[in-house]
Amino acid sequence: MEPNKLHILWTNDNLHTSQFMVMFYATQSKVHHHWDDVTVILWGAPVKFITENKIIQEELKIAKHAGVKFSACTSCAIKFNVVDKLGELGIEVAPWTEPFTNLLKNGETIVYA
Repeated sequence: MEPNKLHILWTNDNLHTSQFMVMFYATQSKVHHHWDDVTVILWGAPVKFITENKIIQEELKIAKHAGVKFSACTSCAIKFNVVDKLGELGIEVAPWTEPFTNLLKNGETIVYA
């Protein structure tokens, strides 16, 4: 059986959206087995935001402990000069343009935040 996969495209650096939508839904989805695989894609402002906000960093630890995967856009990480900081937080840095396009073309489940 093909695993149920969820991708959350996180493009918003609003604290409340980040905490109560992105981190909460991602974590609860894994804890309650709503999805087999949950990946949060950081693209744009969240790439920098997560390296500066201690509240979100604590939420990140909880989400990762639950099994949520995090991956940040390489170009964004370079432009914000946070590649090393993301690595220290245990966040993968990867090119996302082509993989994201493939997710869209394949009709994968994506939530936008």
